[in-house]
Amino acid sequence: MSQEATAPSVDAAREAAQRISTELSRAIVGQDAIVAALVGSLFANGHCLLVGVPGLAKTLLVQSIAKVLGLDFSRIQFTPDLMPSDILGSEVIHEVQGRMEFEYRKGPIFANLVLADEINRTPPKTQAALLEAMQERRVTIAGETRALPDPFLVVATQNPIEHEGTYPLPEAQLDRFMFSLDLGYPDRDEEIEIVRRTTIGDFPTLNAVVGPEEVRALQKLVRAMPVADHVLGYAVDLAMATRPAESTASQVAKDYLEWGAGPRASQYLVLGAKAMALLNGRAAPACSDIRAVAPAVLGHRIVPNYRATGEGKKASVLAAAVTAEVKEPNY
Repeated sequence: MSQEATAPSVDAAREAAQRISTELSRAIVGQDAIVAALVGSLFANGHCLLVGVPGLAKTLLVQSIAKVLGLDFSRIQFTPDLMPSDILGSEVIHEVQGRMEFEYRKGPIFANLVLADEINRTPPKTQAALLEAMQERRVTIAGETRALPDPFLVVATQNPIEHEGTYPLPEAQLDRFMFSLDLGYPDRDEEIEIVRRTTIGDFPTLNAVVGPEEVRALQKLVRAMPVADHVLGYAVDLAMATRPAESTASQVAKDYLEWGAGPRASQYLVLGAKAMALLNGRAAPACSDIRAVAPAVLGHRIVPNYRATGEGKKASVLAAAVTAEVKEPNY
């Protein structure tokens, strides 16, 4: 293993990010901000939720990132009849030398990068099977705890326009995701390029430009990055500003929010900012990094009230409004 893989520098991290971006651009057109946020969340060891209408290449994006990062990939198609054992695995009985024995067969959760496709199409009982895996990086089957691979990351997708046959994700499940990212439509030039690439010739085969060891090293580097006190304070101020019942609540929260974000939001604001700073070649995050990741961290952690619903204000819009209302400290 190279020294760069065991203890990468900030420059090495930026160079790795450039390699990843260059290789991904062979398959993914546009979505630069989404790709950067998704890669940043992976380097921060955080799970990610992708929200977008069908046909925006959510699955292709996740598959491509797994290939470029050299990670074992598993795709789970969530359906109404999916059972927890279909995700976690189960014990099966078989005969060994005349005796009946139980053998554990691993489920698709045992991969470095797991795509939970259309996660809101499965009932809450099956959704809950991911809770321990996402938080503890382990699963418990028949009373025995088994560690998941390292790194272990979940990227889930859901369709925002189809409600029939879906089960809304509970707050505890949503809180496990570091980022919630909304994928928009491509612009005209991007769509022309997408059509050209997918209708002429063969689709490109992507290569692994980093590996699991380098990913683990980058995750450790993100954890080790220093954070100034005023940046930490700004992250906490943003999270507290979403809590309508607190004296620190922003006006947006008082007017339009039923519930605000918990302490995990503050943690992910800092981790997300550290990862984004590292990908941009900086050794420590600034308040601007906190502000940049705030909508993706806060949007799925706040609950709009009846007034917001009546006025058609979405949580993502309210998260951006809270971020705009809370001023950065003067340092």
